[in-house]
Amino acid sequence: MRRTALLTAAAALLAGVLAWPAGAAPSAPAAPAAFVHPGVTVSKGQLDFARSQVTAGAQPWKSAFDQMMASRYADLNRTPKPRAVVECGSYSNPNHGCTDEREDAIAAYTQALAWYVTRDERHARKAIELMDAWSAVIRDHTNSNAPLQTGWAGSTWPRAAEIIKYTYTGTWANSGRFATMLRTVYLPEIINGSNSNGNWELSMMEAAVGISVFLEDKASYDKAMAKFRTRTAAYVYLESDGALPKTVPGQNLDTRDKIVKYWQGQSTFVNGLSQETCRDFTHTGYGLSAISHVAETSRIQGQDLYGTDVGERLRHGLGFHAKYELGTAVPSWLCGGSLKPGLGPVTEVGHNALANRLGHAMTNTGTLNQRGRPAGSNNLFVAWETLTHGDNPA
Repeated sequence: MRRTALLTAAAALLAGVLAWPAGAAPSAPAAPAAFVHPGVTVSKGQLDFARSQVTAGAQPWKSAFDQMMASRYADLNRTPKPRAVVECGSYSNPNHGCTDEREDAIAAYTQALAWYVTRDERHARKAIELMDAWSAVIRDHTNSNAPLQTGWAGSTWPRAAEIIKYTYTGTWANSGRFATMLRTVYLPEIINGSNSNGNWELSMMEAAVGISVFLEDKASYDKAMAKFRTRTAAYVYLESDGALPKTVPGQNLDTRDKIVKYWQGQSTFVNGLSQETCRDFTHTGYGLSAISHVAETSRIQGQDLYGTDVGERLRHGLGFHAKYELGTAVPSWLCGGSLKPGLGPVTEVGHNALANRLGHAMTNTGTLNQRGRPAGSNNLFVAWETLTHGDNPA
């Protein structure tokens, strides 16, 4: 009887697994057995390649490095401007510390990259000064844009911290306090996600994944990655999704009319179309960039999402928008025949992974990528990706 019961239970379990609809199978834990450091968006191998190319004077890396070093973010005289409470309303109005926080985080990352390439300790110490200034002061983010602001700044801080903690040979006495800041001020604001436009939650999950790597927090990593997978599937459409785009549970997008409205009135769905394509390409670029950053981090941590639907959505999303960014005439069925271009410096990471590493043909993305080199910063959470990821084989 017992053996029969076990066989019956096993058969029922197998039937349940097989009954899951395509793309909806239970997700396995994503966190690695041991986290790789530095491992947020850029790896040690990638840093070493970039450094070797800059040292050799090779292009486009030398010009990308020069561009970075000429920016305000590389200024060794920069004074951090921390606040206890960063208040950000819609479109950063009011802006009480929003720009300062984002740009100090980018500056810390810039200084960390400058340290790695030059081995000039002044840059490492400046990165530490910036991180220490904020970890000593900040306690909260408030107002309507708080989750997005936390996501943007929280995406950049761990990139800087990973490089300094795991490559700088000097001391960082307050690294524990910085970790506490990420754990208590940033992570609680973002880890449960958002039902706002898709780029919000994608940036929030990028931050949550990066913070989880720095904190070596497997539970938060798994939670953030699961939300990321769900949101990515609902942000970029693939024809294999069916007649309508996938949705995020909890948003109550349970009719075609609701979905079309959420997709900015777009009712014809094709490979690579984004939930925000008809809003503008700039916000779409934020979403695509966050997708590429999380995919890159996952690859470094040993779970390559580029080979899943995440990679397919990113590949089609970049290609679709690159085509129109390059000037292809807009058909009448697409956003009423009118688009707002301005994708931003967001193509290097995805193009390198999908075209160079995996060998996918990405003609339009490649053309746009070349046209935008060296890729700079969007002054929010994207910075110097020609230097770190351009044609980088590591």
